[in-house]
Amino acid sequence: MNQGLVPAKWAALTPRAEAIVDVPNSRRMTYAEFDSLVRRAANGLRGLGLQKGDRFAVLSRNCAEYMALYYAAGRAGLVLQPLNWRLAGEELATIVRDAAPRAVVSADEWSETVEQLQRDVDVPHWLQFGDKSDGSFVRLVEGAGDEEPVWTAQALDDDPFFILYTGGTTGKSKGALHTHRSTGAMMLAQTVAERIVPSDVYMLTGQMYHIPTVLAMNYNRHGCPLVLVNFEAKQALEVIQEERVSAFLGITTMINWMMAVPDFASYDLSSLRNFQYGGGPMPSSVVRAAMDAFPCTMIQGYGQTEGAGMTFLSQEDHVRAVHGDHPERLRSCGREGFTAQIRVVDEHGRDVPQDGRTAGQIVARGEQNMIGYLNQPELTAQTIRDGWMWTGDMATWDEERYVFIVDRAKDMIISGGENIYSVQVEEAINQHPAVLECAVFGVPDEEWGESVKAVVVLKPGTEATETEIIDEARKHLAGYQKPRSVDFVPQLPKAPTGKILKRELRQPYWADHERGV
Repeated sequence: MNQGLVPAKWAALTPRAEAIVDVPNSRRMTYAEFDSLVRRAANGLRGLGLQKGDRFAVLSRNCAEYMALYYAAGRAGLVLQPLNWRLAGEELATIVRDAAPRAVVSADEWSETVEQLQRDVDVPHWLQFGDKSDGSFVRLVEGAGDEEPVWTAQALDDDPFFILYTGGTTGKSKGALHTHRSTGAMMLAQTVAERIVPSDVYMLTGQMYHIPTVLAMNYNRHGCPLVLVNFEAKQALEVIQEERVSAFLGITTMINWMMAVPDFASYDLSSLRNFQYGGGPMPSSVVRAAMDAFPCTMIQGYGQTEGAGMTFLSQEDHVRAVHGDHPERLRSCGREGFTAQIRVVDEHGRDVPQDGRTAGQIVARGEQNMIGYLNQPELTAQTIRDGWMWTGDMATWDEERYVFIVDRAKDMIISGGENIYSVQVEEAINQHPAVLECAVFGVPDEEWGESVKAVVVLKPGTEATETEIIDEARKHLAGYQKPRSVDFVPQLPKAPTGKILKRELRQPYWADHERGV
């Protein structure tokens, strides 16, 4: 299916139903209005001379135009390249140069960034929207035809649809290329896991330059409205209350900050049916607190920019765990999703024992996976082998195939010959009531090779000392696993998906050392 046709279906069936609630811009659009914007944007872009398979980039915060451009890419047979506005100008230029888009569409907020990009890269067409822009994108749309684009039928399942650049936890940005087929498979996996119903109202809390945007589009596919926000905890609670939001996705930090809002209990969150968390492990203590705080079910979803919907920890798994039935599974990312096959394997690709102790790498197979990295055939071949995508995430699994992520392959700490998995240490540290979030990694140690270091962010209005954090970890871990040192910082560096960038934390310590993993 051409994913660009998602709003067209509901424009025909329920034209007056709301499709988009653009909170930052105080704008609401029906499916009829929204689909007209999609058609005009598609016709306008092709009117610039772009051909099937050409890429165009978007630089903007969440807004109705941005969502329309996703669908317009499908209708025009083009490939959308979302740009991460948090990146420095040099890195933005690098990924624009790598993808070679024929056009860049930007919001007026980023005019200075665009001026720099125009000096650094050669792109034929630059379009802007917003009150302080030159209005070029608006003129393009208004001057384009409102008829169905003739190219819609030419975009097939296996044609590229969007490309997301990810440095992930490994450094150099690389473009993960997704097709209409992989997008549809991710949607199907999410539909089954989230149990979407037509009455849902979905709030998109993440930015539209990363993979959870597909989760939001999936709610449009069910005829539901999307509520777009640029996340701030207090506003998110207000929006849930005012728009009667029933579902959203939040990373651990978002959930923590929402629960920390003063008078949290005074907000009417009764419309919530379910929310999903992901983007990195959520400590079991936070999961329990969230289950007490929010009046709805929870699921965890594990995936990557390269493919979402790999595993899910279900609503029932959560409930059973807090009532004492396999409580350890609150630390699990669940079992394989509806469209995925999941294995945990050693370096030779052989399944490790399902004993909950032996670690291996997660590999995934299914239509939800990317087709490869743009312009990087060697890296693609290393990552996708015989149809299985090697994720780089180390995990154990138990006899019922529940997967427990213990580390990134490159984040495992080897101290005195012992393997130490940072996720286990982070889980222990997060038991301290003052800890909002933390990151654990190895630093050089002349005696042991590596020693365990923790970097901690405290909850607002709380205090803790290095000794208290180490003592908390010692309660739950073997002696060699506890951190030797603790730093306190106001925030942790994160990738667009919410994953903590340990390489940035680790790099200063290893600048003059060789690291084996």
